[in-house]
Amino acid sequence: MNLVSGAIAEYVLGHDAVLTRDDGARLYVTGRPGHPDEYLVGAIAPTGFEPDAFRGVHEPDGIPVPHDPFRAAKDIASDLLPRYEKAAAQVQHNATHPRPPAPAPAREPERVVMTWFGDGMLAAKPDSPQAAKALHDNGFVYDPREQAFVLAGDDTALQSQAVRAAGTQLAAHGIGVILRHPPSRPALETTTTPPVQPTKPATRTR
Repeated sequence: MNLVSGAIAEYVLGHDAVLTRDDGARLYVTGRPGHPDEYLVGAIAPTGFEPDAFRGVHEPDGIPVPHDPFRAAKDIASDLLPRYEKAAAQVQHNATHPRPPAPAPAREPERVVMTWFGDGMLAAKPDSPQAAKALHDNGFVYDPREQAFVLAGDDTALQSQAVRAAGTQLAAHGIGVILRHPPSRPALETTTTPPVQPTKPATRTR
């Protein structure tokens, strides 16, 4: 932080003032803690602008000035005000030339996953009405129990023809198709029984 904001944050200031110029520019003046013969002067941000107008603008740091009003006015005019006016001009430029909004993130392309089960049946779960219609138009039937569109595999030739036709219709809507097999289920845990050790024949003793 610069001298002015640091003094405001660390000390309870006893007296201060705001100086306003005819064009609306404002300066904050307060005594400098620990330096009874000096003041701190900082620029106040102009009002009436959206927060985005201040983005990227380097704030003009405040300065210490002596107790002598003529020397103080000279230091403010030669040091603080040029930096303030430069920053204010950039704020004005940002307000009249706002940055274009950031483009929305690219939407992930829609895909229909068709799962091929062991009995030859295909199950597909569409995410849009267009995908559901394409499946229905090509022989897929909605099964409420599976909550998916299913296609029987009794006739593999007809099934392949229906899948190709559905894929073509889905592609026309920019929807891809993924064919996959269901994930294999993990084997059930079993407890291995150790083999029974053969018993040794009893040895006769005399």
